[in-house]
Amino acid sequence: MQNEKIFIPPFKIQGIKTKLLPLIKSTISIENSATWIEPFMGSAVVGLNIAPSKAIFADLNPHIINFYNSLKNRKITAKMVRQFLEEEGKILSEKGEEHYYHVRTRFNTGHNPLDFLFLNRSCFNGMIRFNKTSNFNVPYCHKPQRFSKAYITKIVNQVEHFEQKIINNDWHFICQPFEKTISLANENDFIYCDPPYIGRHVDYFDTWDENQEQILKNSLLGTTAKFMLSTWDKNKYRSNPYINLLWSDCYKINYEHFYFVGAKQKNRNSITEALLTNYTVDNVAGATVHIVL
Repeated sequence: MQNEKIFIPPFKIQGIKTKLLPLIKSTISIENSATWIEPFMGSAVVGLNIAPSKAIFADLNPHIINFYNSLKNRKITAKMVRQFLEEEGKILSEKGEEHYYHVRTRFNTGHNPLDFLFLNRSCFNGMIRFNKTSNFNVPYCHKPQRFSKAYITKIVNQVEHFEQKIINNDWHFICQPFEKTISLANENDFIYCDPPYIGRHVDYFDTWDENQEQILKNSLLGTTAKFMLSTWDKNKYRSNPYINLLWSDCYKINYEHFYFVGAKQKNRNSITEALLTNYTVDNVAGATVHIVL
């Protein structure tokens, strides 16, 4: 896997697949006429870097979908993002957490997509989490100078790159259940799934359990399209039992890397990721390819 530029989307999301991107890209082949389908859009970092001409990005989180549809419909532009973050960032530098919680309340009332971006980039650890009443409830990161000129430019550049991809390609953003999205796939399409990792702590708009994993398995194994599923295989403490329980009909590609989930060294542990597919993959540098049996 060669080093190449990775484009980062504007939203920070736990479990983003930047480290796995070179591996994922090296094992995916999609025809120009095919549709790229992501039932769990999340940050959309994989689709953004695959950059297909046709794509369906779906998620249960309506606020991510709303942001990208607003970008697609030109209700939001990179220029508007810069102006908004400069203005709100200045108030944040003066009022700190008072303003953060003001924006959080404002977002939970009006659901402004620019407020959502502001909160994502100024909340604790860049988390996206909602309570049972669907209100964003992540606390403040306690960094009043968060929106420096350089940081705003970084975010604006990320928005602008995504904006250009939307303009130049046929991309659709839909808020709907994953099984409905998978059912849209045809034989020549490609489905990439990055669901919440079952058996591990996840921050997601909805819950994820064994029943959901079973529905996902049935949906994917029932499609005629090629698919790839990201999940976890094992760490030094335990293994993912569902790989053998539910996904034994798949090929598996393993890749080990570190997750950085905290400031302390003890929270920085290695994990073996698994990419499960319904098609064979040749050996890839840095990864192990085999069939789940």
